Amino acid sequence: MWICPKCKREFKRTNQGHYCGNAPKTVDEYIELQQPEAMEHITELRNIIHSSVPKLTERISWGMPFFEKGNGSISFAACKSHISLYLDDNIIDAVKIQLSDFVIKKNAVYLPYGKALPTEIITKAVKRCFEEK
Repeated sequence: MWICPKCKREFKRTNQGHYCGNAPKTVDEYIELQQPEAMEHITELRNIIHSSVPKLTERISWGMPFFEKGNGSISFAACKSHISLYLDDNIIDAVKIQLSDFVIKKNAVYLPYGKALPTEIITKAVKRCFEEK
């Protein structure tokens, strides 16, 4: 067990990412709570998502930004050294070859803070997430 030195909550994993206090209620609050090196990437990713598909609804779900429209959804989470971008498995399969420079685990693409976001590939993936099915 690991105990956060700030909020004294107990976790199974050492240095478990969490919010000390209240979780953010909006995506803007979420961004403000992140480490400085994450803020730029998160803001850029949010802009890519919104510019790829108009009229998305955004909210916080499971403590992370969540975007939805119709039956489609996409979310991401800021981690210590990367952003985890969560996509449907079929979307990841469609862009996996183009994302060979990035770590992909299950339904998440890891986008490191020290590397430029693959804007064109993310745009393509986001559009596919929200195509009418």
